[in-house]
Amino acid sequence: MRDPFFPAPLPLVRASLPLAQALHLRTLPLHVHEILPAFCIYSFLGGVLSPLLSPRLFPSVYPQLPARTKHNWDVHVVSLLQSVAINGLALWLICVDGDHRQMDWRARVWGYSGATGMVQAFATGYFLWDGLVSAADPGLFGWGALAHAGSALAVSLLGFRPFLNYYGLNFVLYELSTPFLNINWFLDKVGMTGSWAQLINGVVLITTFGCSRLLWGTYQSVNLYRDVWRAMHTPAELPVPRWLALAYLASNTVLSLLNVYWFGRMVRTVRARFRRPEEEKREKGETRK
Repeated sequence: MRDPFFPAPLPLVRASLPLAQALHLRTLPLHVHEILPAFCIYSFLGGVLSPLLSPRLFPSVYPQLPARTKHNWDVHVVSLLQSVAINGLALWLICVDGDHRQMDWRARVWGYSGATGMVQAFATGYFLWDGLVSAADPGLFGWGALAHAGSALAVSLLGFRPFLNYYGLNFVLYELSTPFLNINWFLDKVGMTGSWAQLINGVVLITTFGCSRLLWGTYQSVNLYRDVWRAMHTPAELPVPRWLALAYLASNTVLSLLNVYWFGRMVRTVRARFRRPEEEKREKGETRK
């Protein structure tokens, strides 16, 4: 399926060619006009729009927050809006793009679709922004967030060789749980910790995270490893450099391990929000023993 976005302007294509050739990302110039606006939009949302509108929409909450928490709030606003947009785009494309569903293992490894490239471009713009934000203050966001942004950015960029462009669209669906993760964070900040709204959101969060990142993600990772192995061991096929396979698989493995780690933390956090007082006393008593 063709890229439904407008074609890249020729001057921008020419300007991006040296970088694309240096990094061996052949299809990058076709999508640079999507990556750069996405990065600028996310920067505007987090740096201008959220700080401007949040005090008006939450006058009793946002102005009282410490400066670093305000920054964290703004980042969560961007994450929430981005995840809703990219999920909607990916789900729409999976439903309407018949070519995507009919790809064999060769097309899944080396094939390219303009529409899938568009989704990867918007994701690349976000992960570039997310990586810079996380690197600027790893003490606030955690080293795990930085590792996630770096690994996701690497996977997105390698899709422009093109390499495993097919799986880039499927892995975007990791973000299905992200809206509920952000909502859970906001509920804490607006004083709704332990509310029925947070309980319902927590159940949906754990369900979508487990289904999209652990079940769907593991299923897609197994298929990806199988396709790469077959491509590397099939004679007379276009060779897959070992460094390229290792770089992609290492990035994907980091993401998978982070998902398992975060899922465990998420379950413990949600349980702590709704633990009964007598259970807390019992656990404290057992700890003292």
